[in-house]
Amino acid sequence: MRRHQLTDAPRPRNRKIEAQLQRVLAESSRESFKDPRVGNVTISAVDLAPDMRSARIYFTPFASAHSPAEVREGLTRAGGFLRGAVTRRLGLRYAPRLQFVFDDAFDKAAELNSLINKAVARDRSDGET
Repeated sequence: MRRHQLTDAPRPRNRKIEAQLQRVLAESSRESFKDPRVGNVTISAVDLAPDMRSARIYFTPFASAHSPAEVREGLTRAGGFLRGAVTRRLGLRYAPRLQFVFDDAFDKAAELNSLINKAVARDRSDGET
């Protein structure tokens, strides 16, 4: 399920372009970022607007010394370069405006997993007594 799905109607063309966008952005981020704030970034999802004029890019910093806000600043600063890379590689008539959003789904999943483990451990200790 998409993070911020705007409509429930299937959009197969948009889904295909989202997957291609994700691939191109991941490759571009690995190859040519010179901004030290960005470092290693995982592009976890892309959500393309129905009119294909804008896209939300969900990212997760990997082993970064910088905060997610600083990484987002670096990505936003490189947005023009990334739009150009997307346009050239995908052959789109219009490059979507890129909006970078920190993806905290992994952090939430780890927190939920921790809570479940604590509850299971508590239940086991209550059963032994």
